[in-house]
Amino acid sequence: MLYLTMTRPDIAYSVQILSQFLQQPKKTHRDAAAKVMKYIKREPGLGILLSNRQSNKLSVYCDADWASCPNTRRLVSGFLINHGETLLSWKSKKQSIVSRSSAEAEYWSMANAVSELVWIIAMLKELGNEIDQPAVTE
Repeated sequence: MLYLTMTRPDIAYSVQILSQFLQQPKKTHRDAAAKVMKYIKREPGLGILLSNRQSNKLSVYCDADWASCPNTRRLVSGFLINHGETLLSWKSKKQSIVSRSSAEAEYWSMANAVSELVWIIAMLKELGNEIDQPAVTE
């Protein structure tokens, strides 16, 4: 399933949670993995769509799940970056830090998203693709 997350960002969070139990999976984890596989089979058209009517607007969305792991209390953060209607980059990851507040968790999520955004803007400029306006972070 990790391989599928390269083209199916809609399952990234679920796969990230399930991958924590690869060493000693229990029946509940196998059942959850089966549900993800049924979802993939039921929704085959939810991959990445490349549009030919492209604007040069970059949009960034990020979020954090503060202390979501009951054992380690580490946060899970994620982001996605759109270029027009096309999804360019996304990530869902359990962070190596323990944040002390939900605001700090959101800050870490935003820092990861902006770091990726700066790299994408540099890459697009190097390819000769100017951005229409400043990136929108929501």
